[in-house]
Amino acid sequence: MQDIFSFFSFREINVVYVVLGSILLSASSAIVGTFTFLKKKSLVGDAVAHAVLPGVCLAFLAIGTKNPLALIVGAFLSGWLSMLCIDWIVKNSKIKEDTAVGLVLSVFFGVGILLLTSIQHSGNEEQAGLDSFLFGKAAALVGEDLAVFASTAIILVLIVLLFFKEFQLIAFDEHFAQVIGLPVKRLEFILTTLTVLAVVIGIQAVGVVLMAAMLITPPAAARYWTDRLATMVLLSAIMGAVAGFLGAFISYLAPAMPTGPWIILVISFIALFSFLFAPRKGLIAKYLQQRNYQSKFTDENILKLIYHLGEKDKLFFEERSADYIKQHRLFQPQILKKALQRLREQGYLSQNEKGWAFTKEGYERGKRIVRLHRLWELYLTEYLRIAPDHVHDDAETMEHIITPEIEKQLEHRLQKPKYDPHQTEIPYE
Repeated sequence: MQDIFSFFSFREINVVYVVLGSILLSASSAIVGTFTFLKKKSLVGDAVAHAVLPGVCLAFLAIGTKNPLALIVGAFLSGWLSMLCIDWIVKNSKIKEDTAVGLVLSVFFGVGILLLTSIQHSGNEEQAGLDSFLFGKAAALVGEDLAVFASTAIILVLIVLLFFKEFQLIAFDEHFAQVIGLPVKRLEFILTTLTVLAVVIGIQAVGVVLMAAMLITPPAAARYWTDRLATMVLLSAIMGAVAGFLGAFISYLAPAMPTGPWIILVISFIALFSFLFAPRKGLIAKYLQQRNYQSKFTDENILKLIYHLGEKDKLFFEERSADYIKQHRLFQPQILKKALQRLREQGYLSQNEKGWAFTKEGYERGKRIVRLHRLWELYLTEYLRIAPDHVHDDAETMEHIITPEIEKQLEHRLQKPKYDPHQTEIPYE
């Protein structure tokens, strides 16, 4: 409790540097990563993250000290060179983009490791801690680093806000953007520059190995909660900021645990929660929705079957036992039992000692399902020229999803026909 109180008091200046630095790096990376994610170029961020290492090493060799601004410039140039190499390989060879990304990533990272090893054996005392660019060391952030990161993050956010509509258009429909006269190449140049810059400022917190996760994981998680780009960008930034804050908090309580990997773990937990529990797109929501659809289809199939039985003997409101219903269509006993009880609760069926019978509402709903089935069969034969003996299975599916608006259009287009392709009467209200 004392450590928790000490952390939230923010009396230690180093804690302030680490917390603010982690939040700025994580949030700004997430904002830029949203557009990379939507353009399906997630691997490009990984390639840039690994390709900045030789630039960091060359910048250090050039000036002999760990000046954060110089290292960022070196990393930026190296990251941009990797992007140019990927584009050149794709345009001038038969190699696809994913393969080119893998080639550039491995070559640049290999060169970076060689340079880093050479620096570590050079005897230069200033090289201590340079290897933190591999795995990150947010706890080592100082005021000078924070000033550089804050200014860079502000630039990133301002440019995204300035070109938000244009980035939105090229992320979703690049060809349309070209048709209406937008300078797509320049906009992609700006977006690529922002991606490289986001990677460069983030590597000191989480390292080149984990930086791609900070670009992609927040927007991937945010995508499960919304269909609006502006909301997605905001949620992505909030998730990144929360991950940065909690990563710094956990590493403060347990000093042996590095901040960068904990930031990645926290955002991964947030993403896992989103994948599972998002209200419309989460796995659990989809599972429940699928179960609801299956229950709806089963209920409607039972109502349709009871209507068919009523058509045979002209006794639509006759009681029929569950065994009798099961004889005419194969239902698992437990599923049939639950469906009949559900239909009774919904007011579509009534039950007595003789069995199950239509209520007025159940009769109307069963008749509508039969009507939709036969209208769709007739539509397939009249307009798509499909043989009458090949339309039943498709109508079995469509009868459950045809809306009242489509039903009216079918009746109008078919001129409210009296019989289906099998010369069976189509029941109307």
